[in-house]
Amino acid sequence: MTKRKEFEEDQREDSSSAENSSEESSSEDDKDMNTLDVEFEWFDPQPEHDFHGIKTLLRQLFDADAQLFDLSALTDLILAQPLLGSTVKVEGNETDPYAFLTVLNLKEHMARTLSVPVISALFEYLYDRLRLNERTAKIGSLMREPEHVCVGLILTERLVNVPQEVVPPMYNMLLEEISWALEEKEPYKFTHYLILSKTYREVASTLDNEESGGTRKHKKQKKALANKGQEEIFYFHAEDEVLHQYADTYGNFEYNKEGGQSDSKRAFQELGIKPQGHVILLEASQFESAVKGLQEYYRQS
Repeated sequence: MTKRKEFEEDQREDSSSAENSSEESSSEDDKDMNTLDVEFEWFDPQPEHDFHGIKTLLRQLFDADAQLFDLSALTDLILAQPLLGSTVKVEGNETDPYAFLTVLNLKEHMARTLSVPVISALFEYLYDRLRLNERTAKIGSLMREPEHVCVGLILTERLVNVPQEVVPPMYNMLLEEISWALEEKEPYKFTHYLILSKTYREVASTLDNEESGGTRKHKKQKKALANKGQEEIFYFHAEDEVLHQYADTYGNFEYNKEGGQSDSKRAFQELGIKPQGHVILLEASQFESAVKGLQEYYRQS
């Protein structure tokens, strides 16, 4: 499979000199300019190379609820449509993907629920989670109208250190691939697109409480949350905020399984984070505009 596109990201880091030496002869020695050149390559999903990488990314996407699904079966389903969707790699075709994006026809696969039970499980999971939120309940109701609605479920995830600029090309290629598929009478004539994503809220860390056995630190954290606004939402996928501008509706949902409250950010602040699911519903008529909006946003930034 040949490479479809390339993307170069120059990441420049300024670092101050670690030592103040009298032997320094110029101000240029005070700073060390390091340039990291990374060439990202876009490929079609390939069963012989991408199974484990995509499965790992799916586990990251579903977070605490990943154990509810047969991720191997879901990965196989994604790889069974190699001309639809993209993977992003760094060191060539035969390496694991750093990111992926694809779309699944919920209506088509639900009609074959006995052969693809993972889609049935995913469908029921989304309906159950979304109906609990007034804002997202509309999506659940829409999913229950198979005669009039055809929803394309977009799954996308990337490793944490992969720049968000790799996202617009994946969406643009998906738009083109759907157009080509429709010309071939493939079942990708969607009325809506449902993008599955994730966000997080800051929460009081449980680690200090467990270590100290006291409540003083915990109360301080709760006060910090109150001052910042406890319901402030942060995005793992920055592009979600751009897509909101074109959405019919969007919202968050709590995971079914209670995951641990991550303390990874505590090297910089006192609060941990609590991930949650996030969905964005786009009408098919808005999808092309949303893709162009992503391209324009990252072109300007």
